[in-house]
Amino acid sequence: MLTSIGRFLRKLRIDNGEILKNMADKLEVSSAFLSAVENGKKKMPEIWTEKLSALYGFSKEQTDAFQEAIIDTNQVIELNLENATPQHRDLALSFVRHFDSLDDETSKKIIEMLQKHKGD
Repeated sequence: MLTSIGRFLRKLRIDNGEILKNMADKLEVSSAFLSAVENGKKKMPEIWTEKLSALYGFSKEQTDAFQEAIIDTNQVIELNLENATPQHRDLALSFVRHFDSLDDETSKKIIEMLQKHKGD
């Protein structure tokens, strides 16, 4: 089953005129492993997040699309709270506690607030 990250990687590879082996060599993995990631059979290694950006010089739009593909593909999202302020930590924990009970309207309002804050 092709995942969002698989579609992103395949498009990136094709847009750069590369065959599977070329991209796999750049990522220092086998063609079979890259194919498995593209086809949703293996999870993309975290190290690829920075490596792909460096190798292909992502634009802001590509970086955003890549991050969205990662989030869309993953069933679990980790959040590093190591350097978070107490208020940011409370916000994250509150969001996690209430996530399953948020209705669509509340979710939409939160998304709008965050996008407005980010400047999207």
